[in-house]
Amino acid sequence: MPTIDMPLEQLGTYAGRNPKPADFDAYWERALAEMRGIEPEAEIVESDFKVPGADCYHLYFTGVGGARIHAKYVRPKHVQEPHPAVLQFHGYAHHSGDWIDKLGYAAAGFSVLAMDCRGQGGRSEDKGVIRGTTFRGHIVRGLDDHPDRLLFRDIFLDAAQLAGIAMSLPEVDAGRVGTIGGSQGGGLALACAALEPRISRAAPSVPFLCDYRRVWEMDLARDAYEELRTYFRLFDPQHRREEEIFEKLGYIDVQHLADRIRGEVMMGVGLLDTVCPPSTQFAAYNKIVAEKRLEIYHDYVHERLADFEDKALQFMLGM
Repeated sequence: MPTIDMPLEQLGTYAGRNPKPADFDAYWERALAEMRGIEPEAEIVESDFKVPGADCYHLYFTGVGGARIHAKYVRPKHVQEPHPAVLQFHGYAHHSGDWIDKLGYAAAGFSVLAMDCRGQGGRSEDKGVIRGTTFRGHIVRGLDDHPDRLLFRDIFLDAAQLAGIAMSLPEVDAGRVGTIGGSQGGGLALACAALEPRISRAAPSVPFLCDYRRVWEMDLARDAYEELRTYFRLFDPQHRREEEIFEKLGYIDVQHLADRIRGEVMMGVGLLDTVCPPSTQFAAYNKIVAEKRLEIYHDYVHERLADFEDKALQFMLGM
């Protein structure tokens, strides 16, 4: 079988390489306490985009650090009683996508909330003020400051806060909320389900933000992970701080959050993925203790996985 990583049988038992900080659980409990102490001041604004079968809105809320976060919100017109919802997360440096991307789920009776990650390509604010580089890359943003200033900490919390807002909507059945997304969106689908354990189902594909050290050791710190190499070249060229850096990245490593997930997971992975190597994805998957299943695409790289989105919709219909 073609491979760029470990044989499949080894992937099934791989436990990850990136260190987990000793105070990891306390770190995230403190972060969640900060998030819960914020008044989100959610605002729903009607969109100019009109279609017969759904109402389309912009949803804004206040996240950690005072940033106003934006999500597209699509609500089906033909469903009266509380109905299921999916939270949709986008790829790195992108945005919440076009309205039409959400209409398939709306036609199936779901509300859809698609978040713009702060500081990336959409409407969400980025109010981060940190010590250290802001030259390039969100993974490394905050590495030279306190761990609480890591940017992906805030983005993970935004995802969890959006889940709580969705569950509070009167039209949404709080017991039937799922998460979807690919690449960065896949990592956020897992992180959201970990930090908001009421999430019923998660369907990530080719998840990013897992097992940073393994990416480095495979010499694949390019493409989405290129900022790791840039950071070392500019700020630690002799790797004197290598252990410290990877340990700090451990706070925002999805594999270390995975055992918090309580909802069912269906994950898609391409075995020829050189952007987010299969082993990094398995590092997270293997730590999930909830009900789970893996959809393996043997000849796929870091890309849209054949019929995985169809499978994800069918999976969500089972909530």
